[in-house]
Amino acid sequence: MTRYILRRLAFFVVTVGFTSVLIFILTRILPGDVCRIKLGGIEATPQAVATCERELGLDKPVIVQYGEWLVGFVQGDWGNSFIGEEKPIFPEIIQRLENSGRLALVTLTIAVPISIVLGVIAGLNENNLVDAAISVITLSFVSLPEFVTSIILINFVALKWAPNWEWLPFEIRASATRFDPSMSLWESMPYIILPAIAATLVLMGYITRLTRAGVIEELKRDYVRTAELKGLPYWKVIIKHVLRNALLPTVTIIAISIGWLMSGLVVIEWIFNYDGIGGYLIFGVKARDLPRIQGIVMMTVMIFLVVNLIADLLYAYLNPRIRLG
Repeated sequence: MTRYILRRLAFFVVTVGFTSVLIFILTRILPGDVCRIKLGGIEATPQAVATCERELGLDKPVIVQYGEWLVGFVQGDWGNSFIGEEKPIFPEIIQRLENSGRLALVTLTIAVPISIVLGVIAGLNENNLVDAAISVITLSFVSLPEFVTSIILINFVALKWAPNWEWLPFEIRASATRFDPSMSLWESMPYIILPAIAATLVLMGYITRLTRAGVIEELKRDYVRTAELKGLPYWKVIIKHVLRNALLPTVTIIAISIGWLMSGLVVIEWIFNYDGIGGYLIFGVKARDLPRIQGIVMMTVMIFLVVNLIADLLYAYLNPRIRLG
């Protein structure tokens, strides 16, 4: 197990290094000139552009810029925004990351238990009416684009079906979901619930289908027949044996989903005007705010890698064949 952990950590470090280079290169080849955008476009004089580049450090050699950025990122100094008041971006990203984390937590709390239960039920009732109904419903939710699901929730749930619900105020139903960061998770729930449901409907189909496939595959194993022949109760065979092995692949998809929920809900956050990391990234791309783009994308990569590393280690712990292979 120790050798496996060391191999995974080495892979983690190499991936972070390669990704940091890729992110830096891609942000530098984005169309548009940040200084011209900052100074008003074509009206900016060459002298003003040169002064701006010198102030922002864009006149230095690319390798020097990369080295300064990487060292600053490791030390927690992610630079200042190129736009507006040029404030440090680290506190801004962390604040919005916390908001996205709340949304991810609520979404997973809703989606994972429901999806696993539906997947188990579908797997135990393979190819009958129950299985077909669950498959049709979950696949329909996955097939719907996120913006369609979000608009349906806003128009039908918030504005028509629940016009007088005190816990869902009108200004929130109207998609003005910018809440006070000092609120507790429970206090901010009215701002989170509709975006969380929209994300749940997308996520639920993947987890349900994967759980269903795992249950069906495990039910065909010899150990299941052996346990039944020994007279073990059916529910005991399912819970203690089948589910333990069937849910192993689900660990991976849940880990990937955490990364997606923390940074990939751009459309949902935009439609619900949710003050998460997605909207902050969109504004940064529009303004070509390089420190903001680099900081958000690098943080996203770190989240994906850390969560997947934990998932791999957990998977290897539960399935010794992985670490021994």
